[in-house]
Amino acid sequence: MALDMKEMIAEAAKKLVMEKKSKKLTVKDIVEECHISRQAFYYHFADIPELIEWMINKEAKYAAEEMKSQTDGEQALRQFFLIAIRSKPSIQRGMQSIYRDELEKILKQAFFRLFEQAVETNHLYPGYTHLEIKIILRYHTQAVMGLLWEWTDADSKNIDQIVHIVYLMMLGKISPLDTFDKKVEV
Repeated sequence: MALDMKEMIAEAAKKLVMEKKSKKLTVKDIVEECHISRQAFYYHFADIPELIEWMINKEAKYAAEEMKSQTDGEQALRQFFLIAIRSKPSIQRGMQSIYRDELEKILKQAFFRLFEQAVETNHLYPGYTHLEIKIILRYHTQAVMGLLWEWTDADSKNIDQIVHIVYLMMLGKISPLDTFDKKVEV
């Protein structure tokens, strides 16, 4: 039952974030939306940032499972992009709230963990030190987050080409500068 209550609280918070005009989501708003007591909220979450973290980690877990179900690394990356694009409206509204800093930190951590799992599962970057892999993953985390943050409708039409280029960059088969120096075959 606890998971169902967490789900209900998370859905209420998501609904309120999307509908609410103010930049502050409160526990009072959530408990009123769910028709539960404040104690019920605090039984499941210490505060709103913990709720946000739970929601993002849940989505990241779903993304990891979806990515693992793909037989090809590029298709797994495409699946990740699709999930992130689907989540973008909620994330954008959250970034306009007073929880922007917490949300950004949690997103970076979730992206990093997803990429770290992909590296471990697929045995990527053999011969690299732990520090080198960490730097590579931090770079990819920032790059992909930036790309997704600036995502447009035109990008959605070209998602296969974009994912292909990002995938090649992640594998070190092209550098970011190669896409500007010469045409990359997709």
